[in-house]
Order: sequence, then C-alpha cells, then structure tokens
Amino acid sequence: MESMRGWGPVSSSPGGVRPGYTGRLLHVDLTNGTCEAKEIEPRLLGLIGGSGFAADILYRETGPETAPLGPENVLCFMTGPLTGTAVMCSGRHEVAAKSPLTGIYGEASAGGHWGAMLKKAGFDGIVVRGRSESPVYLWIAEGRAELRPANHLWGLDTFETDTRVKAETTEKAVVTCIGIAGERMVPLAAIMSEGKEARAAARCGLGAVMGSKNLKAIAVFGTGDVTVHNLHAVLEMNRRIGPETVRANEGMKRYGTGASLEYVEKIGDLPIKNWSQGTWKEPASRIGGMQIVKQMRTRTTACYRCPIGCGKMITEPHGPYGPVDGRGPEYESLAALGSYVLMDDLYAIVYANELCNRFGLDTISTGATIAFAMELYEKGIIDAHDTGGLHLRWGDPQTVFTLIGQIAHKEGFGAILGLGTRQASRVIGRGAQEYAMQVKGLELPAHDPRTRASLALAYATSNRGACHLQGQSSIFESRATDPSIGIDKPLSPHTWEGKADLVVKAQAIGSMYDSLCMCRYFRPGVDQVSKYFSYVTGVDMTPAEFLRTGTRIFTLKRLYNLRCGITRKDDTIPPRIATLAFPEGGSAGHVPHLGKMLGEYYRIQGWSEDGIPTLETIRKLGLEEYAGSIPGYLIRHKNAETGGI
Repeated sequence: MESMRGWGPVSSSPGGVRPGYTGRLLHVDLTNGTCEAKEIEPRLLGLIGGSGFAADILYRETGPETAPLGPENVLCFMTGPLTGTAVMCSGRHEVAAKSPLTGIYGEASAGGHWGAMLKKAGFDGIVVRGRSESPVYLWIAEGRAELRPANHLWGLDTFETDTRVKAETTEKAVVTCIGIAGERMVPLAAIMSEGKEARAAARCGLGAVMGSKNLKAIAVFGTGDVTVHNLHAVLEMNRRIGPETVRANEGMKRYGTGASLEYVEKIGDLPIKNWSQGTWKEPASRIGGMQIVKQMRTRTTACYRCPIGCGKMITEPHGPYGPVDGRGPEYESLAALGSYVLMDDLYAIVYANELCNRFGLDTISTGATIAFAMELYEKGIIDAHDTGGLHLRWGDPQTVFTLIGQIAHKEGFGAILGLGTRQASRVIGRGAQEYAMQVKGLELPAHDPRTRASLALAYATSNRGACHLQGQSSIFESRATDPSIGIDKPLSPHTWEGKADLVVKAQAIGSMYDSLCMCRYFRPGVDQVSKYFSYVTGVDMTPAEFLRTGTRIFTLKRLYNLRCGITRKDDTIPPRIATLAFPEGGSAGHVPHLGKMLGEYYRIQGWSEDGIPTLETIRKLGLEEYAGSIPGYLIRHKNAETGGI
C-alpha cells in the first residue's frame, strides 16, 4: 500500500486513477453554459474528498471579497472515496460554498443515494461557477453532462421538481434541487434530494446560493462501478461489525432518529422554549419517534448501503392540517418545530416538517428563528404592528405554518426572519440580539451544552457556526469510547476538564467523516474507519494519521474563516447558554465553562491565544500555501522557530 505519511501531493494508482475515486470533477460554468470534466489535481487527494476537496477549492477561488449570493461564489457538490462502494453507511455527499447566512465557510451534508449515483455516473464531485441568465437544471448521465432549461420548473416545490425532472430524464435518476425558498434566495434555504425522501443538505443557506445561480436541480444517473483496492477485506469488515451496528441502533431502526427524544428531555439535552426552560416531560412524551410509528402510517427507508434504516416515510392523506406524504421529521426537526416553539401537537409538527421539505428550508434554523420571534413577542420587544398583524403565540400551529410560508416566500415578517436570528435581531434592534441563539450566524442544533459541557466548546469553535456534528464530542460524554485514539472511558458530562482534548479529536474525526462522506450513526472505532479507507484506496492510514489528516482539513477551514475576519471574539456561545442555569431538569444547576476550555483548546490545536494557528502548526500540517494568502499572516509570524505572534 501507499503511505499517507507526509503532507506532499499523493500519487494515483498505477492505472492512473486511485481506487475509490473516479478521478474526475465536473466543472460547470453557468455564465457561459459549459460543462467540462477535469482530472482531479493530485494535491486534493491529501484532503481525502468531500468537504476536504471543497475547502481547498473555496479557499483558492473565494474569499472576504466574495458576495455569497453573487456569481463569483463557487458551489461544490462532493463525494468521498468510500461513496458508492460496499462500505456500510457511506451514502452521503457534501455541499459547500461561502454561506449567505454566516458570511464564512459554509457546508452541509446529505444522505440518501445521490452521492453514490454521481460516482456511478463518473464523477467525484461538481464545481459550479457563475450564474445562468435564466433557470436551468443539470443532467448528468454515464459520464456526460448538459444544462437544460428550467423555466417550467421555477416555482415548483421540491417534491414536484423531483417528479418532473425524472419524467424528462429517467425514472432511475436521483435528483437534488431547491424549492421556493432557494429560488427567492432565503438565507435559511436548503438543498433537497430525492423528492419525498427529502434528504436535506440544509445548514448554512446553501439552497440560496443554488438559487442565486438560477440552478434549479441536478439529476444524476450512472451504472459504472467504483474500483476498490481490496473488496474482500471491505466485505469481511462489514460482516464483523455490521451486526453490532444494527444492534446499537435498534431503536432508530424501529422508530427513527426521534426515538431518543424522551430520553434527551430527561437528561436536560432538549432545547425548550428558545433554550429558556429546563423541563417539558409530558409534551415530549407525545412527539417522539415512537409516537410517530404508533399513530401514523409509516414505512422505513434507508440510505445507500445502510443496514440501519432510520428514515420514516409518513402517508397521511387526511391529516388534520393537510395531507402529508413524505419523509417524517428527524430528531432535530421534532425539537426545532416542537420543543423550541412549545408545540406538542405531533400532527402539526409533521405537517410543518413537510412544509419545510417542500419549500426547501432548514428545519433547525427555521424552528429556531420562529422560537426567537415568539420570545420577542412574549417579552414585548415586538408586537402585532411589527409582525403584520400576526399574534405569535407559543405552541400555536397556525402561527408556525404561517411563518414557515412567509419565510419561504420572503414575504411579510417572514422576510426578516428568513435572514436568520443574527441578522434579524440586528434589523429589529431593541435588544433582540440577547434572544438570538446562534454562533457565527448559525442557529444552534438541538443539543444543550448545559448537559454536556464539551458541546459549548464544539459550538464555539466549529467552522460553520454552531454544530454538534463537526465535533461530535458529546457521544464520549455519555457512553462511547475509542481506545484507538486514547478514549478508554466516557468523560463526565458536566465538568470542563479534558474536554479541550476531546473536542480537538472529535473535530478531526468529524472532518474526516465529512471528507470520506460517512454517516455519523455508523460509529466503529477510528482504527476500523482507517482500515476501510486503506482497503478501498490502497493507501495505508493509521489512527494517528487519520486524526492528523482530519486536523489538517479542519485547520484549512479555520484559515478560510480567519481570512473572512473571524477572530477569538467569534469563538463564543450565546449568553443564555453560558449563564442561565436551570433550577430543574437533567442539567439543573449546570452551565459550561467555555473560558476554561477555550484557552486549553487553542494550546492543543497549536493556535495562538487569539485563535490563529501558529507558523509551526501551519508547517506541521503542510498548509503554508494557504496561510500565505492571509494578509499580514507571515509578517506577524516573524519567529519561524516558535511561530510566535
């Protein structure tokens, strides 16, 4: 096998293309209407794939001067080397661009079958530049690509778009597209795949970027095989760890990701009433995944090569609020459209989720923004005059439905809320910023750092803004261990000791998962994931090299954000999380000590006290060419031996 040691360019296999890759990216220039396949540049292979590839491309082609909704922004759709192979749970793909919601590095991940089909169609990824004069969609089949008119698709929701594009191409195609929210360039807009299956690349408003380019959809179809270095070893690994993967996720297999909602409320991890309330026991028991399966007509669906099958499709043609025929809400959506806004009507949550999926909206940011508005209304900071006559009552389904529609269509008060909580609070003023639960402009996901302290640090330092997946440290504060990276037992959830080292490792792992394009619910040890990579590509990788490569990718994104003006002051959490201890509930009496964790985190990462990677760290990770483009960076690092600033 080849070796990952060192940070120079890595060569292709003797056949010219490394196993696990097609060796080609599709470059689409919407301004000129051209599609061109190009070989992957060797330097990219050291960044694995997925978000690693995207980070390099965005760093080279966009920056602080780039308008997120301008034609100069670059939109990347990327797969990883495991995508489309026999490796379990490797059916995800990454989307990245400069975010219109946060103004910094933005990325989102989606499951399903679109990424695997893109690989089978002959491409590792797509790089979209420019802007079409009129709406178009991209059709990719068996190594070929063309742009087609999409005026007739403009205005359709994501379910309708999927049906129409398949009818014009082939029923076997897999489609990713935007809905009305993306067309109207709402900063909360998602990119949705597979129609009613509703696989969402939701965070950071990348659907708005797609809309700004007049790109309605991308349909892919292919029958090609992805070469694997040692298929026998991959299948043997699946055989050994597959049964345990299914057993460990039995609850999700039966009830979906919302199976844990009641437990999450019990331990104090469930955000309630815009993160201001500690308990919600009885309502939580009415809206979890178990109740969806018990009360509604459901069927299970799974991503490519997934033995778990955590998706729940719901068919309720005569629902109390309207027909539902699509993917049911995941845990995050149940929380954002439920406990965030105190809505405990399960049918209302399911219907609100369907609206978001059809419009193409991020359910997390949408629910969080509505909760923010409801608290402002309750506190008297805004009134019916501000909302266009709407009375924003906690838990009221019609209020939630109306605001979702206004946000998607960029109408009424929804035009302000669609900016996201950070920018909406600036527009509203009157102290509204205090109630905006966001980090770097991205609304918090549905896990409370007052229950697991490492999340405070993970949210504060995540490159895309508040995110529990970029550094999924909290699983090591409950039950998970991984001796291959030195985590022999779970850490105490409420203390700050040891959390900086944990988050550094978790962020490296997260960066690798997003570059390999693997599902977070598939959690073998780092040693086993490293072996999967080696078996597929023929490149030897140890757990230590796995972490170092992940750190390299994570640091590259940090450099991108530094260039966009991010500093230590942005590595923070909302004051409510840092100061408000609940008198009751699973996290009663606890707040996370971010200040104690942050300095240690910078030290372990090899960053200055201002949160800037030192020259020594940059050299160790082989990132000199990137750091050199940050104004004044090398001037400030005059001492090449210590990297002091």
